[in-house]
Amino acid sequence: MGKIIFVVDDSVTNLTLAEEALADSFNVLTFSSAEKMLPALQKITPDLILLDIEMPGMNGFEAMTHLKASDLYSKIPVIFLTAMNDEANETFGIELGAAGFIAKPFSAPELLSRIQTFI
Repeated sequence: MGKIIFVVDDSVTNLTLAEEALADSFNVLTFSSAEKMLPALQKITPDLILLDIEMPGMNGFEAMTHLKASDLYSKIPVIFLTAMNDEANETFGIELGAAGFIAKPFSAPELLSRIQTFI
């Protein structure tokens, strides 16, 4: 169980659900904002990031732009975990470099299955 996943979401409920779904298979670190995740990247490089789009402060698209602009973080797969699952947002997210999208609300088996594809 060496793989590390960052889960970034402003909803405590979503953070808890994701952590419970993944904790048996991965080391999970949760962050309530992108601003809290970014300093953690200086100490820990995750194998995958689950990133909400709609958050106060820096939203998921802005965080993704920051990640992909860095040589240190650009190769980390990012999956958007979001209720904004319309075609325009998916297209924009993929253009930014997202590995995929998981719609909220999500089920634990779906989350685990999708993540295992990228790790």
